[in-house]
Amino acid sequence: MQLDPTKLKDWQIAEAAEENMKTVYELADELGLQDGELIPMGRNLAKIDNKRVLSRLTNAPVGKYIDVTAITPTPLGEGKTTTTIGLVEGLGKLNKSVTGAIRQPSSGPTFNVKGSGAGGGLAQCIPLTPLSIRLTGDIDFITNAHNLAMVALTARMQHERNYDDERLAKSNLKRIDIDPDRIQIKWAMDFCAQALRNIRIGQGGKMDGFEMDSGFQITVSSELMAILSIATDLKDLRHRVAKMVVAYDKKGKEVTTADLEVDGAMTAWLVEVIHPNLLQTIEGQPMLVHAGPFANIAIGQSSILADLMGTKLSQYHVTESGFGADIGFEKFWNLKCRLSGLTPDAVVIVATIRALKMHGGGPVVKPGLPLSEEYTTENLGLLEKGCENLIAHIETVKKSGVQPVVCINNFYTDTTAEEELVRKVAEQHGALATVSRHWLKGGEGARELAEMVVHACDQKNDFKFLYELDMPLRKRIEKIAKDVYGASGVTYTEKALKKIESFESDPAVKSFGTCMVKTHLSLSHDPDLKGRPTGWELPISDVLIYKGAGFVVPVAGAIKLMPGTASNPAFRRIDVDVETGKVQGLF
Repeated sequence: MQLDPTKLKDWQIAEAAEENMKTVYELADELGLQDGELIPMGRNLAKIDNKRVLSRLTNAPVGKYIDVTAITPTPLGEGKTTTTIGLVEGLGKLNKSVTGAIRQPSSGPTFNVKGSGAGGGLAQCIPLTPLSIRLTGDIDFITNAHNLAMVALTARMQHERNYDDERLAKSNLKRIDIDPDRIQIKWAMDFCAQALRNIRIGQGGKMDGFEMDSGFQITVSSELMAILSIATDLKDLRHRVAKMVVAYDKKGKEVTTADLEVDGAMTAWLVEVIHPNLLQTIEGQPMLVHAGPFANIAIGQSSILADLMGTKLSQYHVTESGFGADIGFEKFWNLKCRLSGLTPDAVVIVATIRALKMHGGGPVVKPGLPLSEEYTTENLGLLEKGCENLIAHIETVKKSGVQPVVCINNFYTDTTAEEELVRKVAEQHGALATVSRHWLKGGEGARELAEMVVHACDQKNDFKFLYELDMPLRKRIEKIAKDVYGASGVTYTEKALKKIESFESDPAVKSFGTCMVKTHLSLSHDPDLKGRPTGWELPISDVLIYKGAGFVVPVAGAIKLMPGTASNPAFRRIDVDVETGKVQGLF
């Protein structure tokens, strides 16, 4: 069957490709895995035992390391995962030994408007249905581990209210005296459920819990997902889980999962989660799927473990960072690389003509609605103005000392003149650039991109971090705001300033990384400011602390940890063929 993306939907292409896909045992053989290193989860799914593989390959050479990021996207996304997979396929066409690493799709966007994170067209990761919905249970297990912390916290609050110290002592409990107004986490679920952002729990009698305000956050925003992204083994993960701050007592002292004696039980849910998942592209290259998305409210990176294994198992390893270079690449650069010890040999910036036109002043792009004519017909004026956004991201990557490669992700409505304009602008500002047609042609369509990335990897780079860990927190925030976002300055609420002063005086926090929270739809904090905004200040409204992950988390603007479901979500078009049991409608 010839697979034509212009005539078939993504799920139809995936379904056809899955008929001839490799088994996980064939993939394992191609990767050189040995006995006991593969953990089969069926014919086409498996996990890889990271401890055994990394122990065996301690002295093996490290392959070329490539990060894929993007310009500031439209709400539709610009094909970053598709490009990651297409590049892996393109390197395969060059007969390179290659692996890729992407994040596990969250059910929030999968059943909402953005769709699965499986790629698209002829650049997909398969099998599509398990990748998009269940995989091997990682996100479900993180949900349960996170909610177990909330169970422990709320139960403890109820018992301390109902029992005197003598009664508590009989249960080997010491009063913690948790402050109900300083709970640091919410319940978790992996859907976009705006109705659960703010709730009241514990209503009823004294045996029905502790009555207080609470709410839900999407699972992938949990600190546990950040911990999974950066943990280097199970021991490291266990240590980090124990340090999670879930609340404060009435004297202002931190209350951790270890204080609640729930850290060990939480880790029990995560014993298998620590192992990266093994899938494949529709052209048969190995893909490691691990950790979760949402770089605007989380670290948004595929895991360190997946990258450590990929760079040991192949000549070229392609990894994906969330959203634009202002947040996804910045966190890859200054958090993930610092923690993993890996440094990139090349960075791919995905750009689309439609997104650049939007940044040039084009009409608002809304999911579920047809694109305006400006996006489907040639408009060099809008495009040239919008290239200011691309230039900003090129400059950000160059500040890391690494060669940027701009991938112009082709859409069938793009014209040759438009693509040539973007290529010319990119090259004028120090990037390599090419058009890639991986969505339409798979690896063959990404061949030129792959050749350009190989060339970039062979160039000497001068990788350096944006800031050192001894830089005070306020100066770090201001450096990121000015040097990456383009802000003229930073403002702080009184609450944020008070927290920063506390963190800056805490020796344990001084060396933490800075994980910014802001919208992905603009270089600024305001999603309505497109292009390359100037003359604005970044407002820091709050600063969170993730002691398990080792992150200080400044929050810019109004960011919600629980996204909302739109009026025309994807779940309306997803169904099951009751004769075959196959899921239809995923994209």
